[in-house]
Amino acid sequence: MLKPGICGEAAMVVDEKNTAIEVGSGSVPVFATPMLVALMEKAAINALKEVISEEQTTVGTKVDIAHTAATPTGMTVTARAELSEVDGRRLVFNVSAVDEGGPIGQGAHERFIVDVAKFMAKVEQKKAAI
Repeated sequence: MLKPGICGEAAMVVDEKNTAIEVGSGSVPVFATPMLVALMEKAAINALKEVISEEQTTVGTKVDIAHTAATPTGMTVTARAELSEVDGRRLVFNVSAVDEGGPIGQGAHERFIVDVAKFMAKVEQKKAAI
């Protein structure tokens, strides 16, 4: 059942492929902020795996996070997402992340539940209109 309190996690080892240098978000070899956002989104998606139907998915619509500490290569970042609000199809998560040294980020993430077939039909209509 979709209700506040549902949690999900996702983890990633920091390597050269997910550093700020590699993804173009900075000039130092540390975990990139865009990768932190992606990991937090994955944690939110993982929280919903057992509670939405196979015909549905969720899409991210808003992210408001603070990336508060750098993580060097070789360390593991673990993100956690806890569903804090359900407003119809709109879902809000409290998100946080840690590495072996402690907290590295926190904030909020919003997702919307969509019907996959309807969503993809709109995407294809947009593509065809160009």
